Amino acid sequence: MAIPSFDLTRQWEQIGAEIEAALRPVMAKGHFIMGENVSALEAEIAQYCSAKYGIGVANGSDALFLALRALGVGVGDEVIVPTFTFFATAGAVARTGAKPVFVDIDPNTYNIDPADVAARVTERTKAIIPVHLYGQPAEMDAITEIARKHSLAVVEDGAQAIGATYQGRAVGSLGDIACLSFFPTKNLGCFGDGGMVLTNNEELAEKLRVLRVHGAKPKYYHSVLGINSRLDELQAAILRVKLPYLESWTERRRRIAELYREGLADIPGIQLPVEMPGCRHVYHQFTIRVGKRDALQQALKEAGIGTAVYYPVPLHLQKVFDHLGYKPGDLPQAEQACAEVLSLPMFPELCDEEVAEVCRQIAEFINKV
Repeated sequence: MAIPSFDLTRQWEQIGAEIEAALRPVMAKGHFIMGENVSALEAEIAQYCSAKYGIGVANGSDALFLALRALGVGVGDEVIVPTFTFFATAGAVARTGAKPVFVDIDPNTYNIDPADVAARVTERTKAIIPVHLYGQPAEMDAITEIARKHSLAVVEDGAQAIGATYQGRAVGSLGDIACLSFFPTKNLGCFGDGGMVLTNNEELAEKLRVLRVHGAKPKYYHSVLGINSRLDELQAAILRVKLPYLESWTERRRRIAELYREGLADIPGIQLPVEMPGCRHVYHQFTIRVGKRDALQQALKEAGIGTAVYYPVPLHLQKVFDHLGYKPGDLPQAEQACAEVLSLPMFPELCDEEVAEVCRQIAEFINKV
């Protein structure tokens, strides 16, 4: 049985006709950049995430960069980021001219470790970027307390966690500013690249609107150096079709996670993901830990089952950051996670029988070794 790690064609079979119908008026009108669909989506996503303002941008990476720019982060500043995440989080910091300061993770949640954050704050620190990795919210109360103590901004990286909640509050409303990605494989994904910045601060929202259009206000009059980062009408129209489905898709992801837990519970040597009390995990990924990760991944591949490793190398050990002076062993929890994590197939259209087969193949591998 061939089981992909992710399959968008099944989603298209369900909602393709709706998307085609939504795109026709856009094509007929011929207005493709920053139109009525973008404005409507900004309001809809902001409402969904309990934020006042949404600013659509070209992708999640730009969302992070522009958020930092709006906060005034630049050369000479430091921004604290987890080392165990996608490159864009630290890349956005470096693009501003600031220095990313890497911190270790909680080995159970894979999210940023607040104690390590507190230990690495300096007089140059300007912001903290907690990533809600795999769909689970970071420990925001502790992070917010640190930020308030030192007058730091909190920038949520919610790229993997739209719809997640922390103590009853939505991801996207927990910091000073929040960033989303609509990359096709995200829980809410478009048919290309897309992103959004969320905030409750009107001044920040206005800065972001200017920064995303080359720093122009009005058009052709430039007061700051911005970039070209605009969400287009076609992607916004697609996302507006998908957004009403997001809650049901999330609940299906959570049900798939339950099935994995049931199927893998009695298998020795497998560490299952945890869901922290008071949090709603949206399972962008269902990530296990296992000592013989590479061998298991190969065995699953031979059985026709797709998996992925998020992430094989921590950011502090990436070559591009060699100049920062980190070395192996500096952030041990993240380094160990990189050697052991494996993300299993996870998408709403995955059927129960496929989940059972993944569990069966994992059990078969463990029993052999």
